[in-house]
Amino acid sequence: MNNERSLLSRLYPTTKFMITIALCLAAFIVPGYGFSYAVLPICMVLAYFAGSFKEFSNLAIKALLMIVVFIFILQSFFYPGNDILWSWSIFSIKREGLEFALFLTSKIVAVASAFILFFRITKVKDLVHSLEQIGLPSKVTYVILSTLQLIPEMKKLTHVIMDAQKTRGVETEGKLLVRMKAFLPTLSPLILGSVASTEERVLTLESRAFSANVKKSSIYKLEKTKHDRLVRILLVVLLAILIVWRVAL
Repeated sequence: MNNERSLLSRLYPTTKFMITIALCLAAFIVPGYGFSYAVLPICMVLAYFAGSFKEFSNLAIKALLMIVVFIFILQSFFYPGNDILWSWSIFSIKREGLEFALFLTSKIVAVASAFILFFRITKVKDLVHSLEQIGLPSKVTYVILSTLQLIPEMKKLTHVIMDAQKTRGVETEGKLLVRMKAFLPTLSPLILGSVASTEERVLTLESRAFSANVKKSSIYKLEKTKHDRLVRILLVVLLAILIVWRVAL
């Protein structure tokens, strides 16, 4: 499915953010952990219709699996409780720990899945533009933009440096020790390159009167559509129904 042409991808960034917040709130409003775990497959379905299913699934599984398993094991064994379900030596799994582990990991899965989906289907420049449209100062949006682009840019620069090391005959692949030895010499050019890149960016911004105290204009346009209004109304209605249902329980 074409990412640019899907309805979900063409929604205004703040509408996509409302979907993210609605999923997070719903995970905390609905009791238990079943729905919270179900947020991940829901996000997968949304990612499919946005044309980002493969990217979202790979990222979500890689990012969540280790964290969730680690927290689940930790809470299952060491959360205080009296109802012991299984024990071996000094280790024991308590019912209270198991229930808390399910609750905690389900909320982590729900919140993380919703935000991973948001950043997979939202371009950074669209997000920054929408934040400026709602009145955030340019300096604040620039800090957000720089923070979001920091890790991808450093990752890209690391690959460039590692490729340069390969062309010089340096072994960069294989066992963990070999890769660690190859990675350490890349730190100096990586840090120096990042500093030089920052200086170039500052000069570029100043040449475009970034800090000038005048009203800014932009040739980049991003408009809300009737679909944005419909999605926002639907989200508010669904959340209101969930809250009423939760209070009535």
